[in-house]
Amino acid sequence: MERKESSCKKVNKNSYQKALLTVVALAFAFAVAVIALVVYVDPFFHYHKPLSGFPYQVDNQLSQNPGMAKNMEYDSAILGSSMTVNFNTHWFEELMGLDTIKLSYSAAFPKDQANIMEIIFEHNPDVKKIFLGIDVITYTGAVDQTKYPIPEYLYDENLLNDVSYVLNKDVLLNYVLRPIADPEPTDLATVYASWWTEEYYSEEWVLHNYTSPKQVEEVTAADAYIPSVEENLTVNICPYIEANSQTEFVIFFPPYSILYWNDVLKENHLEATIEEYRYIANRLNAYDNVEVYFFPDREDIILDLNHYADYSHYHPDFNRVMTECFATGECLVAKEGTEEPGKPIDEYLAHMLKIVENFDFLELLDRQ
Repeated sequence: MERKESSCKKVNKNSYQKALLTVVALAFAFAVAVIALVVYVDPFFHYHKPLSGFPYQVDNQLSQNPGMAKNMEYDSAILGSSMTVNFNTHWFEELMGLDTIKLSYSAAFPKDQANIMEIIFEHNPDVKKIFLGIDVITYTGAVDQTKYPIPEYLYDENLLNDVSYVLNKDVLLNYVLRPIADPEPTDLATVYASWWTEEYYSEEWVLHNYTSPKQVEEVTAADAYIPSVEENLTVNICPYIEANSQTEFVIFFPPYSILYWNDVLKENHLEATIEEYRYIANRLNAYDNVEVYFFPDREDIILDLNHYADYSHYHPDFNRVMTECFATGECLVAKEGTEEPGKPIDEYLAHMLKIVENFDFLELLDRQ
């Protein structure tokens, strides 16, 4: 009887071991299959360029930009914040003959631009042009500050930490299986375009959602922002300009609405903001491979809130206007001490000041 019980225990133990091994083997096989599928489709373009015919969904700037910068074919790139998301890359081909990729980061800080430029120049060192939109407010932050934590495993060359990508439920379900089940491929020419439809671009909508800041009594010193700006340029922007003389950097300041300048006045940093524009323009324009464009004083754009969806985000029509300016040289900032085309930055800034000082903000805000 004891032998029979002992024999049964051995059988049960062996059965459990076999069952466990079967489960482990199936789990391993499933993991290998998932890895193979993710690597083959590669929805974040981490290993290779897009598969022909696959309906890729591109909507994750933090995760998909590094792979696009690494593995897609292009000879120019658009970098910047949400001020750049409504550029259509077909315009750059039409007007300048450039095969352009858009690598925008909403609310980007200078460090975000440095992160993506590091990848661009490592994998595409012969890129012809970098179009870089500069939001002056972000250049007063810390040099290592990014808007969001970046997924390091997609920005480095360490294969070991790629497990966070290849065995990622969100990647598998939302970027591999969902596009197969419900294919709506992203048009890369307009990738990351803002969600606002035509009815949102109206003075009524903008004023309805705008809150004027409280008046700050203390005036910000004119040079208050310069140390932070200088450090950000020195660490995050200028090294790429200096190391890549073969690339032309097209720097531009976007045209925020007149309400942005109401914020500046209420927060009492008008002179400091003007000096920030001046410093960045002069510092970057000193490089031979840099062009600077100044759009903030375009009265035909900034004074009409029907051109905006909020106090800073303009209609895509004005992304087209800026692209045409890049092609023709309109709104170009002249280099100091030269007879090259354009107007001096001081002339643009004097005009900007005149607009702000003469504008009736009370009348505008009374329409709310």
